[in-house]
This record gives sequence, C-alpha cells and structure tokens, in this order.
Amino acid sequence: MANIYRSAMDKAYLVCAVIAGIAMVAVALIMPWAVFTRYVLNSAASWPEMAAVLLTIVVTFFGAAACYRLGLHMSVTVAADLLPPKARRVADFAVEVLMAIMALFMMVYGVKLCIATWDNTIPEFPWLRVGLVYSPIPIGGFFTMLFIIEHLTIGRPESAGTDPHLPVE
Repeated sequence: MANIYRSAMDKAYLVCAVIAGIAMVAVALIMPWAVFTRYVLNSAASWPEMAAVLLTIVVTFFGAAACYRLGLHMSVTVAADLLPPKARRVADFAVEVLMAIMALFMMVYGVKLCIATWDNTIPEFPWLRVGLVYSPIPIGGFFTMLFIIEHLTIGRPESAGTDPHLPVE
C-alpha cells in the first residue's frame, strides 16, 4: 500500500512541479514583452504585469507544495539542529502537524475565497473569473496535505532534501 501511495505522490509532485514550471516560464516570456512595449514602442501594454501577477499565484502555491514534499522549502533549522535525536523527531512531527493545519486553512478558506470572488473579473482579462485565479490556493493546500500525509505515514521520499548536483558530504 505504501508503494502505491508513494507512486501516487510522485505523480502529484510531478503535476505540481510541471504546473509551477510552466507558469514560471510564462512569466519569463511575458515580462520582456512588457519591457519592449514600454521602452521600445513607447506604449506600455496593460496586460503583461497583471498576467505575471496571476501566474505568480500559480507558481507560489503549486511550487510551494512541490518544494515542501522534497524538503526544499525555506526553513530555519538552527534550534532544531541543536536538539537531541528524540526531541528532533518530536519537533519534526510538530512541524508536520502545524503544516497540516496550514494546509487545511488553505483548503477551507481558499475555497471560500474562490466562491466569494467567483463573479468578479479582472479589467485586463474580463473573461477570467477572480475565483478561478485564486483556485491554486486550495488546490495547493490539498497537494500539500497529501504530501504531509505521505511524510507522516511512510516518510519523505528518498531524494528529499538532496540536490543531485551538489557533492555528497
């Protein structure tokens, strides 16, 4: 059963990473257009900056879930590193519980936010519903919760917290 869940989480991780990566590439392609229209054509396009902001929401919540799974997120471990192994395990468990609370918050209040803003639109993209723009919040929370369940039940993936490009100490 653990192998099936690990395999499913590998696929979920890939989905999150690909979505975040595509959004990041889109931002990187859109922003030069904004600069070109503003400084070369001397007539700034209205949509690139808003598009970059909207794509940043996607990058943030899908990328954060992917990074959390592998332990590549920002963390300050100075105090935890000083703890003895047993206390460190307790601290690690507490972090997972607190993250589960945060993921649950993102899911519940993210859905409420999407519902509350569904009928609103963005002037630069009148066809785009604001509720859809905010949907990465609860979806990212859902993926994060799945990864937390993975951490608590079968542990982090083997490659968690390691960079294949860095030398092993």
